Amino acid sequence: MKFNHKLLVRYSLFSALFLLLFASCVPMKRIKYLQQEVAKNDTLRTHFNTDKSLDYKIQAGDNLYIKVNSPLTKTENLFATEDLARTSNYYNDVGIYLNSYQVSDSGYIDFPFVGKVYIKDLTLEQAKDLVQAIVDDYVRGTTVIVRLAIFKITVLGEVVRPGEFSIYQNNLNLFDALSYAGDMTPFAKRNNVYLIRETKKGTKVTTLNLNDIGILESEYFTILPNDIIYVPPVKAKNFAFSNFPYSLVFSTISTTLLLINFFNN
Repeated sequence: MKFNHKLLVRYSLFSALFLLLFASCVPMKRIKYLQQEVAKNDTLRTHFNTDKSLDYKIQAGDNLYIKVNSPLTKTENLFATEDLARTSNYYNDVGIYLNSYQVSDSGYIDFPFVGKVYIKDLTLEQAKDLVQAIVDDYVRGTTVIVRLAIFKITVLGEVVRPGEFSIYQNNLNLFDALSYAGDMTPFAKRNNVYLIRETKKGTKVTTLNLNDIGILESEYFTILPNDIIYVPPVKAKNFAFSNFPYSLVFSTISTTLLLINFFNN
């Protein structure tokens, strides 16, 4: 039987191209966020309710930024702290930490002139109202601001920029957190994202499906301080390319054409 070199080379070429194309593809269904199953004659759902009771409650060890704005001059304002806005370290993490009020293990902050104020398990809005009521007993016409001074989260795994992030806002959701990390890569397992959270009973690990639009109503959609998000890879990543190897494909085609030409001669 005569061995057909041309057929073998062509078969090898097509096999290589098929494997390259297959290995580098991740199904679109695995990549799209917030997918919604819609039956015939149904309309897409556009409104989702988030439980307001999920607002973050102050815990022991939290650092709070509390400022009392008063019409009085600084020398007359009992609650005025040193004006640090002009110092070079005021806006970095160290400066914020040193100039914040830390909640003690027993749930108190030590507020100037007033003394200890129990603030644990209050929302930031409730804490603001409490401090405002206390300050109003001493000085009228004040405005109190209460915020989390340091809000850190960690995002790891199949994201563009994994790492720890300092967040300077009180409300953060899951997609906000992922945006700080540059979003997920195409090889992220979006239907099985791990959220690691410290609770009173210890560390809790929850799996979240970001392909499902129902995540918008999940109690874990809101991110809390010190949350860790881990995005695992899909199995296809073992065989796939982060960028399609066009140079390799063209090199394979060129080599194959040269071999065909060689055997024909």
